[in-house]
Amino acid sequence: MDAYFLQEALQKRKQENALRQLRPESQLIDLCSNDYLGLSTNAQIQAAVKRSSLQIQDYRSGSTGSRLLTGNTTYAEALEDKIASFHQAEAALLFNSGYDANLGLISVIASRHDTIIYDSLSHASIIDGTRLSRAVNKIKFEHNNLEDLEKKLVQKTGNAFVIIESIYSMDGDIALLHAISEVCKKHSAYLIVDEAHANGVFGDNGEGLVVAEKLNESVFARILTFGKAIGAHGAVVAGSNMLKEYLINFARPFIYTTALPHHTLASIHAAYDYLPSATKERKLLFENISYFGRELHNTFPGIAVAQGPIQSILLPGNDHAKRIAALLQSKGFDIRAILSPTVEKGKERLRICIHAFNTKEQLGDVIRILKESII
Repeated sequence: MDAYFLQEALQKRKQENALRQLRPESQLIDLCSNDYLGLSTNAQIQAAVKRSSLQIQDYRSGSTGSRLLTGNTTYAEALEDKIASFHQAEAALLFNSGYDANLGLISVIASRHDTIIYDSLSHASIIDGTRLSRAVNKIKFEHNNLEDLEKKLVQKTGNAFVIIESIYSMDGDIALLHAISEVCKKHSAYLIVDEAHANGVFGDNGEGLVVAEKLNESVFARILTFGKAIGAHGAVVAGSNMLKEYLINFARPFIYTTALPHHTLASIHAAYDYLPSATKERKLLFENISYFGRELHNTFPGIAVAQGPIQSILLPGNDHAKRIAALLQSKGFDIRAILSPTVEKGKERLRICIHAFNTKEQLGDVIRILKESII
């Protein structure tokens, strides 16, 4: 049978110059990955992971089942306790990815009579979790706009759940956490914060922005992922003991999937052991963020500079963004174009990720190439 409908959809993507394709690893200078602290290649962490695997008497390369069947271990439960304590939460529940964590939490937390209100620039996993939710009342509010959030909260029915990211994955800007928290209190709404891009980066020991701003008591749930600054894979939902028990019973991406294997758990464990001592990495990261932001502003005064590791340079049009990205790649820099429909049409961009291991010379060269190619 000829699947003509697949060809039609793919052809449309090609015509829009928006066809997604996989590409293998490269030897280019990394200004693309989310490995902000370089922990994925940290020798101390890797050695700790090897030791942990050797210490397991009945070591298995896979977990053999879901956590509710054969995939649960005392090691996994101890890791959840460790992560909860680190992030000053009562409890934490492991998920196989940040996407799964958002999907698992958001899809089941609201009843059909409740309301979900989410930021307009929320990650796809938040949007998909909202789509799967039983809540009939699903409302989007203007990005980081307190006045619009208040307007939307007035429309709420039942319990209201406000969902934001502490650092947004495309623009790299920081949520107005304190102000949004106060608005939620005023309207008796439950605040959920996705800390994917803040975990490991912000806070005295990398606890994230919620802890850094002393708001952990004001937040109903946090999604803390490990595939970015932690340099591993997986995620937790952090919150109350009751929330954890609820998710164990109702979150389908937790219930109906094979649990993370020991090697992954050991990688997360070793990274959390290392985080309090990663002061040098965080210092270098923020020095690089400051340097790049300053040079970017001096060269392109109209470009918004983010306070975190994600920097976006708008280059409207898929063709334009891809051409500048290809030029940077030809000069040795792994910088990718973010195209529509991933972002809104007309807001295509370069997404540049700053790391602790990047050098000032590398960052300066990127600015120079951008100046020569854009101006």
